[in-house]
Amino acid sequence: MIVGMEIQPIARAAVSDEVLGQLVAEILSGRLAPGDPLPAERELALRFGVNRHAIREALKGVRQAGLVRISQGDKTRVLDWRENAGLDVLVALAATGAVPPAELMRDVFEMRRSLAVDAARLCAQRADDTQIARVVEAAAAYPERAAEATPEAVVGADIDFWLAVINGSGNLAYRLAMNTLLSGLDSLGIPAMRQLGLLDEYADRDAHIRLARHIADRDVAATTDLATTLLSRVLDAIATTE
Repeated sequence: MIVGMEIQPIARAAVSDEVLGQLVAEILSGRLAPGDPLPAERELALRFGVNRHAIREALKGVRQAGLVRISQGDKTRVLDWRENAGLDVLVALAATGAVPPAELMRDVFEMRRSLAVDAARLCAQRADDTQIARVVEAAAAYPERAAEATPEAVVGADIDFWLAVINGSGNLAYRLAMNTLLSGLDSLGIPAMRQLGLLDEYADRDAHIRLARHIADRDVAATTDLATTLLSRVLDAIATTE
């Protein structure tokens, strides 16, 4: 038995997603450390109050997330998530608080800047006329008075804009990575972003319209420069907060 685990019984049987969520939280929080063995399936089933099928399904998910190693004839052991997990644990990190919210936001926005700036560059080079028209439309769809609009409306307009840019880049990996980043930011929440002063970038309608124009003009240098400046504002705000 692992001392210190905070597993809570599951109210309904065979709910593997709930078991998966608790096991992930135990690992990301550090209550289960790298190298620790997980209890046997039977013991986990008793502690969670579910059947062993739910435990097996949950363990498959934990393994697929890169959080445990299941060896034939040996115990299932916890892996170091920093060395083995992928972006798919980002949402769980936000939910468990395993990484401080400000630090996690900084990391997410640093990756977002790198990804989105390059996507904008590629969009200016590769996008067809239909895709460029979508970028221009998305920029124009920003609220006329973005600074006075609700944060949800402005963030939604920003997401639509950058997804149009990424789709225009033709890079599927960028799109999938952005999906994960957006899920992580959604878990952290707009109130946390507002508290850290991270919404100024989102409210700059004119900058997004200028960026869309640069993309439409196929001006790669101007696109890259403006995208970098625009996407650095959040990181500047985080640095000031830190």
